[in-house]
This record gives sequence, structure tokens and C-alpha cells, in this order.
Amino acid sequence: MAAQTKPRVLVSDKLSETAVQIFRDRGIEVDFEPNLGKDKDRLLEVIGQYDGLAIRSNTKVTEKIIAAATNLKVIGRAGIGVDNVDIPEASKKGIIVMNTPFGNSITTAEHAIAMMFAVARQIPEANASTHAGKWEKSKFMGVELYNKTLGVIGAGNIGGIVCDRAVGLKMKVVAYDPFLSEERATQLGVTKVELDELLARADFITLHVPMTDKTRNILSRENIAKTKKGVRIINCARGGLVDEDALAEALTSGHVAGAALDVFAVEPATESPLFNMPNVVCTPHLGASTTEAQENVALQVAEQMSDYLLTGAVTNALNMPSVTAEEAAVMGPWIKLAGHLGNFAGQMTEEPVRAINVLYDGAPSRMNLKALDCAVIAGILKSANPDVNLVSAPIVAKERGIKLSTTTQEKAGAFDGYIKITVVTDKRERSLAGTVFSDGKPRFIQIKGINIDAEIGEHMLYTTNEDVPGIIGLLGATMGKNGVNIANFTLGRSGVGQDAIALLYLDQALDQKVVETLEGTGMFQQVRPLKFEVA
Repeated sequence: MAAQTKPRVLVSDKLSETAVQIFRDRGIEVDFEPNLGKDKDRLLEVIGQYDGLAIRSNTKVTEKIIAAATNLKVIGRAGIGVDNVDIPEASKKGIIVMNTPFGNSITTAEHAIAMMFAVARQIPEANASTHAGKWEKSKFMGVELYNKTLGVIGAGNIGGIVCDRAVGLKMKVVAYDPFLSEERATQLGVTKVELDELLARADFITLHVPMTDKTRNILSRENIAKTKKGVRIINCARGGLVDEDALAEALTSGHVAGAALDVFAVEPATESPLFNMPNVVCTPHLGASTTEAQENVALQVAEQMSDYLLTGAVTNALNMPSVTAEEAAVMGPWIKLAGHLGNFAGQMTEEPVRAINVLYDGAPSRMNLKALDCAVIAGILKSANPDVNLVSAPIVAKERGIKLSTTTQEKAGAFDGYIKITVVTDKRERSLAGTVFSDGKPRFIQIKGINIDAEIGEHMLYTTNEDVPGIIGLLGATMGKNGVNIANFTLGRSGVGQDAIALLYLDQALDQKVVETLEGTGMFQQVRPLKFEVA
């Protein structure tokens, strides 16, 4: 019997020698070429020899590289960002893409705290002045952090660490996060508030949310105007969360007393309206730049890749649930359905989710429920945090105090099987169900207890209304006037003259002006554009 070939890994960016040694100690052949990632032609030439590729940010794993990677099974990114990896192409080739989403958390949180101290005491300017031979003691009058109110926008992994550190500094902490439960807030020692209250109360504001359509310019000109005069703003999360022009104007007027930014809307940031302004501290995206963080993510990615190549265990995968190859062939369409159901509910839910109840009927009840659960949770959380994936979803849900319960039953209806989810908040319960047809395509079959049969598309529109004549014509005419083509139109109602819903599958995204037009008719209770990943 021939000896089994050892897996072979290429490290094409600068990982620590300790991380490289992990591969060797686990019995994996490893080639450590830390500058190869910058040479795309050479990488293209050799990538076909390897089972695994360990990278940081310098290696660009493009469609062309993936096409040449004939033996590649896993790509491991030491860090959280995977913009340099073509994940859809990797998925098509069956290549798992892993990252290390929690390795930088403490480092990034500490940088935010350091930036808060720096702007509170004007340390960078005082340092420059003193180095210049001046002694301007009276010029740099700072403020204490003690007993001040810190507003934390986003109390997830990093934001939660910031809350903990701020409480230790004896600050009063208020947090805005739609997914923060009262139990988790109590555990952190913070007060959960709405965004407007946070803006009005906070002496310091720090941001710790991902960049989404909902969070883009969350500190807009309008919201900055709602802040307390003399507020100081810190952003070590993502560029684009703060309107930089509006912030510069507020600093000039004196409404904002200071700001500290580690991230910018355009990076590398070679110019900005905030540069060279008094009491504005700027650093070049250093949130994850500590020796410990870089070492941690390197060691973590080496362990994860080794586990997968040697045992098949999947950790922190961005494009695959933790299922076996045999299960994946059968479960694929059901995992997609579970994600679509969760994503639908997530896009419809703006208040904190307390619980998720899932019913598996028939065929899916006999599958790997853990993977299906992960898909449901990830779908729900993705609208608020696009970094959530099938592996990290349960961790994020646990952090936010979301309770998950599942029930299984034998086939009980007209379908071979279906999945029904119920999302519970303080204000309401929202239920919807779906199935997979024999063609392998997921479908929505029930919303709010109303039976439907809806194909799922990338761009959709969901409306609710009282069952009255004219709704179909109104929706069709409005779409037509605005050049929006309807691929599929599904209706349902609970009874004559009672609650009714419409679900439109559209060929393009819907402009906000079309939504506002429909809302302005007074005919609808809800008008909600939806987006699904259907590839």
C-alpha cells in the first residue's frame, strides 16, 4: 500500500516562525516564502502544487490564481479582512476560506481606549509642542474620563471589550446596538439606549460596528448635530461610519471638542479635511497592529488549516458550514433555504432579537441540525453584521444573549419537508416558512401565517396591506413607471378583507424613491425592499 502523501502548504505572506513551525509539528510540509504574495506571476506558476495557502493582506487570491490552484483545498487568512480573496470563485472550486475573526479584538479595543485618552488630554499636540522646545502648559487643558459618559455604538465582540475597560475607568457607559439584550447589557455593566439618547448624553462616542447600508454615515451631519456640545468622537472601526466633512465642520464650529480616527473613508488616507485640525488625532489603521495580535492570528490560522487538512475539521470558515462531504451534497439547498429564511427575518427586524425558534419538518429534521441552525442564525444577524458567517454565528448570538430552540417532527403537511422559523423580540413574534422543491430551489411558503408560493430572487419587495381592490395594479403601475421589471409576483391573504401580503421578485434593486412613492399612497402598512444572496 502506497504511503499517504503529506498535505503541502504555502505561506506567501509574513507569518511568524512559530506559526510556520505549527504546520511542521503537525506533519504538514510547508514552504515559507513571505514575499511571494507580492509576485502574482510567480504565485500563479506555483500555486497548483499546494493543498493550503496561508496569507495576510499582501497576497491577492484572484479568480486567475484560484483557477490555477488545481490542488488547493483551503485558504487561511491571518486576520479578519478577506477583501483580497475571491470567495465566490473559491466556493465554486470547493476551496474553504478561513479567517481569524477574534484574534485582533483586544488589540483593537485597547487602541480605541488609547485614542480616547489621547484626545481627552491632547497628548499628540502636547508632545509635538514640547519636542519643539516650547513649554505651553496652559495651552493643553484636558478633561478627565472619570465619571464621564461614554457612548458605545456597537456592543459586539470589540465594543463589549471597550465597555468593560470603560467601566473599569469608572465611566458611565451607554450602548446602542439593536442586537444587544438587556441581560448582556447588565452583564457588561452598561445602559442600553436608542441612538438619539446616546447622542444626546455622551461626552465621548466610540464606534464599533461593521460597514453596512444601515451603518454608513451613522454619524452623519444630522446625527452629529444631535450630540452634546463638547463631545469627543473616536472611530477605530471602519472608515465611512463618520461623515468626515461634517465632522470637520463641527470641529471648526466648536460643537465637537475633539476627534480620534484610525480609519478613513478612503485608505490609504493621504488627504482628509480632518488632517492638521486642532485636537484631531489620526493614526494609519493601527487597530490590529500589535505584536501580540499579529502573533495570535498567525498561530490561530496555522492551527485551523492544520486541523482541516489532517482531520477535516472546519473552524471559522466564511463559505462552508461544519458538515461532512456526504452531508453537504444533500443539505446544500436546505442550508440555503435556512439562510434565506433567517435573512428575511433579519431584514424585517430592527429591535433586539430575544429568541429564535426553529421547526424542522420531514426531510430536514433528519439532517445535520447544527449546520442548519447556524445558517438560520447567520441569516438573521447578517443584515446588521455582514462579517457573521455560518461558524461565527452561534458565538455572536450567544454574546448577544439570543436563545435558540429547535423542534423536529415527521412529515406533517403537503411537502416532503419544510423549515419554519419564529423570531421573538420584546415587541412581536415574526414567523415564516420555506421548503425545497424537487428542482433543488428554495421557496418561501408561509409569511405571518399566510400561505404563499414564492421563488427567491436577489432583489425582492415585501408589502403588507389590508385586502382591498387595486393593490396589484398599484404595485405593477409603480414598478412600470420607474422602469423596474417584475420577474415574479406572489400574493397571499388571511381572508377576504383581512391581512394581505405581496412578495415581488425584481430584476434590479429598488431605489428609495420608489419605496417612498408606495409609502406615500397610504395603502400599505409595510413596504420593505429585501436582498438575498442567491448565487
